[in-house]
Amino acid sequence: MASLSVPPVLTPPREDAIALHKAFKGLGCDTTMVINILAHRDTAQRVLIQQEYKAIYHEDLYHRLATELSGNHKNAMLLWVLDPVGRDATILNQALNGDITDLRAATEVICSRTPSQLQIMKQTYRARFGCYLEHDITERTYGDHQKLLLAYLGVPRNEGPEVDPSVVTDDARELYRTGEKRVGTDERAFIRIFSERSWAHLASVAKAYQHMYARSLEKAVKSETAGNFQFGLLTILRCADTPAKYFAKVLHKAMKGLGTSNAALIRVVVTRTEVDMKYIKVEYHNKYKGSLAEAIHSETSGNYRTFLLSLVGQDR
Repeated sequence: MASLSVPPVLTPPREDAIALHKAFKGLGCDTTMVINILAHRDTAQRVLIQQEYKAIYHEDLYHRLATELSGNHKNAMLLWVLDPVGRDATILNQALNGDITDLRAATEVICSRTPSQLQIMKQTYRARFGCYLEHDITERTYGDHQKLLLAYLGVPRNEGPEVDPSVVTDDARELYRTGEKRVGTDERAFIRIFSERSWAHLASVAKAYQHMYARSLEKAVKSETAGNFQFGLLTILRCADTPAKYFAKVLHKAMKGLGTSNAALIRVVVTRTEVDMKYIKVEYHNKYKGSLAEAIHSETSGNYRTFLLSLVGQDR
């Protein structure tokens, strides 16, 4: 369930575009105006605003925002104004080809999206950046991690709730036989099952594994695998269970300890605001006994803080 707050009576996109241009004029940018408009418009409305801005002023709103804003506020806003698929493609391109390669971010985006989302995202990536996503993954990753990502991108999976109990039992038995039961792990079996099975099926496999072997499948993955390969498997498994719980954990990790991982904080807030942020807030509160909004407030400042809290919304 989305946390985005949209006014009950919307301003026409043309008026929003004019108001934004006015906010950019003069010395300094009226960032309050920019946030008040863009942080309270859904994807379709933001697209229309950008079209109107381009038609009136003959420049891209995206590029104007890039010159008017700065720091983490700029990074968050530039991702927010993109459509969801274009945003995912941009995050992946930055993670794979940016100044600092971030394979965890790339793995998170790929392994937490549905097959239909991934298919559209691959097309968008090719159109925007002139190369295939699979090519960039092959260039930046290696080994079982690479095999998992390529398989997860390429294999069609059922997105429905249907589960075959006999196949579930077989998969749980196969994961045990090729993992904890033997010396050494047959990673091929893990890649095959995790990339070919639906989330509903994998959630059932995890329950069957616990019932059959009195041990969680997540602990088995942790003991039998390592590195980015393990991270990818755990992302798939946790999203198969409860995506909101997974992203609550990512947010908590981004803000705990000394310093804040602003890239992770921005990525999750911006990509989940129109999807399931209300559920993430509930999971965060249940797990960490605190408010997500209060945690963000304590870890951020200025326009950056105001923008993120406008997306996440205050707790009721």
